[in-house]
Amino acid sequence: MGPLIVDGIISQSTNFLLAMIIGVAFGFVLEASGFSSSRKLAGVFYGYDAVVLKVFFTAGITAMIGLLFFSLFGWVDLSMVYVNPTYLPSNIAGGVIMGAGFILGGFCPGTSICAASIGKIDALVFIGGLFIGIIFFAEGYAIWEEFYKSGFQGWPRINESIGISQGLMAFVLVIVALSMFWVAEWAEKKFPQKEY
Repeated sequence: MGPLIVDGIISQSTNFLLAMIIGVAFGFVLEASGFSSSRKLAGVFYGYDAVVLKVFFTAGITAMIGLLFFSLFGWVDLSMVYVNPTYLPSNIAGGVIMGAGFILGGFCPGTSICAASIGKIDALVFIGGLFIGIIFFAEGYAIWEEFYKSGFQGWPRINESIGISQGLMAFVLVIVALSMFWVAEWAEKKFPQKEY
């Protein structure tokens, strides 16, 4: 919950309560937006429904701009924001596995929980597969630990890698998002969903 605990503004218990409230609200919004439908989620890959792309890009852009303004006002120290370390080969392999699972199952981990909460059997099967994958990875970790930790790139930030400011990077990403929204609108018209 940002610097609220560190600065003593809220307690750890309040943090957990707020996290639960935000999580329930997030799930409600996912369900209300139709994200419990595997067809809607798979529609991104087939071009007939770009709602998922629009929602998640909008959320990412909003969070990015919010963090920049919070930093500008001194409310958040961006150097304290955690960035996952980059292990290039395992990050690429994980992305391929996650993407394949998304296309085959029609869910990501969060949306599968959302769909399972309203009783969708395919989501329960997806969650079962997710847990099998977690157990498989954890139990076999000694086998692929070397691969998992190979290609360490540190904690890169894209704007630092290409030598531009965070503000300019934010502007570029907003333009990219708007361009993707335009392409998504075109794709939805070009590849309408077939009615069954």
